[in-house]
Formats: sequence, structure tokens, C-alpha cells
Amino acid sequence: MAQTDHLRSPQTIIDKLWNQHVVVSRDDGYDLLYVDRHMLHDGSELGFAKLRSRSERLRRPDRTFGTPDHYVPTVGRDLTSVADLDHRYFLEAIETNARREGFIAFPLNDRRQGIAHVVGPEQAVTLPGMTVVCGDSHTSTHGGLGALAFGIGTSEVAHVMATQCLWQRKPRTFRITVDGSLAPGVSAKDVALSIIRAIGTSGATGHIIEFAGSAIQSLPAEGRLTLCNMSIEAGARAGLVAPDEVTFAYLSGRSFAPKGLQWEQAHAYWLTLRSDLESCFDKEVYLDATAFAPMVTWGTSPEDSVAVDSVIPDPDEFADATRRANARQSLEYMQLRPGERVRDVKVDRVFIGSCTNSRIEDLRSAAAIIKDRKVVVPAWVVAGSGEVKAQAEAEGLHTIFKEAGFEWREPGCSMCVGMNGDIGKSGERIASTSNRNFKGRQGPGVLTHLVSPAMACAAALNGCFTDVRELLES
Repeated sequence: MAQTDHLRSPQTIIDKLWNQHVVVSRDDGYDLLYVDRHMLHDGSELGFAKLRSRSERLRRPDRTFGTPDHYVPTVGRDLTSVADLDHRYFLEAIETNARREGFIAFPLNDRRQGIAHVVGPEQAVTLPGMTVVCGDSHTSTHGGLGALAFGIGTSEVAHVMATQCLWQRKPRTFRITVDGSLAPGVSAKDVALSIIRAIGTSGATGHIIEFAGSAIQSLPAEGRLTLCNMSIEAGARAGLVAPDEVTFAYLSGRSFAPKGLQWEQAHAYWLTLRSDLESCFDKEVYLDATAFAPMVTWGTSPEDSVAVDSVIPDPDEFADATRRANARQSLEYMQLRPGERVRDVKVDRVFIGSCTNSRIEDLRSAAAIIKDRKVVVPAWVVAGSGEVKAQAEAEGLHTIFKEAGFEWREPGCSMCVGMNGDIGKSGERIASTSNRNFKGRQGPGVLTHLVSPAMACAAALNGCFTDVRELLES
């Protein structure tokens, strides 16, 4: 017999979403989860190949959506410009598979095409309370709308294709509460980097994070998506923010959002998706947003970050021996010296884009910094989707960028991971709005610094890292 509400133990939002999707549980601790949405990108052909080898078909085409993003060219939309024949095949295959299996795809010639983790939320393919999976680690992004979203491997992709379910062991729960007001110039990207710096890249390993607190609630939906995108960089399996009126306003009227009575019913359900007052988390951290500043990474891990008005740390300052060794290696690779002012570090190129920071709010904040100014280093803007690009053009943002000296490119993952050939040169130092600064992430020997869109523009204007707060005051 099901427990009545007054007898049920308090639950976190993570518990609620997980339990609502369990089909069956095994004695070894694994649960079979039902998947509400399966997002596919150009690498999904590997999963379809597995289906074909087993003479199987896609189980739920109506719950599957695809868009090419990793391999797409950002200069023009002509597939013949894709020199790598394997990449071209993957790009063509997603459209071929969509016709064969009957799922909705947004191909290159579709205005809705873009990065999967931008397209899903903006089309309202992702909704609060859903389970969302994709063969990409940054699927955690979708948690910004109150979904339980995580990346899966190739064999798991094929399993979801065939069954619409996935075996998972439930992670532990972790609430990160950030209270206080964010200062002007401090963005969701700075919040994410500050959190990762505080808890480390393994601080949330084995957990799902709920981000809470007044500072999180003050973020727009796009900022929450940025924050949850970066939760994977703290080692988390997923990250989410409880849906509220900010979420509902963002979703209202979007293509795949419920309409009419269905919207009212969904809205009533979404309001229940919050952690009960007496619920307990396995781990909790509290941070003060008023202490946050615009951040710049200095090493080869997202936890290697400092405030822009600070200095490069001395590895000897770290208590942990492994951390000290890693910091020394990072500084050697990044060609930086302990005690060097961040503001003295010169930048060779700027990249604004990726599933972390390529939404319309990101482009607006960047355009506000460069309006009526000129960049002094090569700089790119790669919108997260055709819809974002079109909206930015309708608002005249593309004119601001181009007049400032930016290249205005077509949507795709681009230089975040460089699978499409958009990479930097060896030894080139790039201020990037992406999510990872690993060695070689943006090309062999490239030196990557993670920053917010506004901070990227500040660097582009001066050719070195610059405190964006100074530009806001001028």
C-alpha cells in the first residue's frame, strides 16, 4: 500500500524525480529508469549501427530528438566543406536515421539546428520533472529547467534507443546553497567557477547536485543552464535547479511546451518539484555570493581559477601534495608564473560559444561590453542555435559584434572541443566561454582560459585579461 502524504518521509527534489521514474529495482542496487527525452547529436550513428546489427528499431521515436552539433561547419552550411569523410557521414546519418526511424531532427538547413544542450531547452523538448539523457557529458545542462539529466555512453545510448529505459545506480544527494546578491559583472559562469574552486573537481563525485539559495533563484533560466552545465566539472552525475516562475516564464509558448489545459496541469505538477523542508541531503555546502568576483582559470582544470583582480597562485600554497604537483605541471604548460597578476596575462584569441555560454542572454551581456568599441585580437561568436542567431540578429547584436571586429559564425560546438576543425594554434592563449580547459582541448598546445562572455569581451578589447567591472563603470 502506498504511503499517504502525511506519513511519507520528506524527500529532496532529486529523490522525487528519481523515484517517479523507477520501473523496477534490482537487488544489486541498480534501478531501471524510464527516459522521457533522448537527445541525439551527430555521434548517435554509432548507437543506430548497434540497433541495425541486432535488427532492432527505435523504441520511442516520439521521445527522441536529434541535432548535429559536434562536427558541423561554422563557416557556411555546406556539407561538402567538411573535409573529414567520417564526420560528413555522421552529419548526414542523423537526418537519414530520422527519416528511417521517425524521430524529429533539426538538420543543418533547419533554423532550429544547434548544440543539443541549447536546442533541447529552447524548444521545450526539455521540461521540468523529466529524465533526459544524451551521449554527451554536458547533458547536465538540462537540469537548469528542473529536469534530471545526465550523459551516457555509446552502449547506453543504444540501450535507450531500444528500450527507452536505462539501468542506473542512484547517486547520493548534494545541495549547494548560494545566498546573497551577485555584484554587477558577476555572472552564472563566475558562480560555477567559484563553486568548483571551492569544492574541487571531485567534490561532487557520486552525487547529484541541487543548486539552491537566493543567488541561484536570481539567475535567469539561461544562467541556471550554464550553472548546471558546469556541474559535471565538479564531478557530479547531474545538477539541477528546482523549477519556479522564472522557469515557467522561459518555457511558456515554446514549440514543444504544453498548451492550454495541458500547460495548467503541467504547471501544477511542476510546482511540486522542490525539496521538502525537512528533507536531508547526503552533503551540503553553503557559499556567500557577495564574495564572488569575475573569474579566470589559470591551469588545466576548471578548479584552477582565481578572481581577475588576483594573482596566479603559488603551488606551494596548496596543502595537498597531489594538488601541488598538478599545479606545477599546469603552470608549466600554461606558461605562467606564481605571483603574476592575472591582468598582465596577454590573450591571443577570444571564443564566445559552446553549450555553456552561447544563449541569447550570453550574447546580450557580451554585446553590452563591446558596443562602440574595437577588439585588438581575433575573436569569434558562435551562437548556440539557429534560433539564438536569428534572435540576436533581430536585436542587432550581430552588427555590434561585427563592427567591433568579431567573426559572426554559424551555430555548432565549434572551438569548445574542436572536432569540426575550429581550433587554435599551438602556443596560442585563448579566452574561452566553454566548459573545459584541459590540455589540447582547443587544439594541440593551445592554452585555454575559461571566462564568462562579458570577461571574454573585456579581454578581446585590451588583448589581456581585464576586470569587466571597470568597463561597466566607464
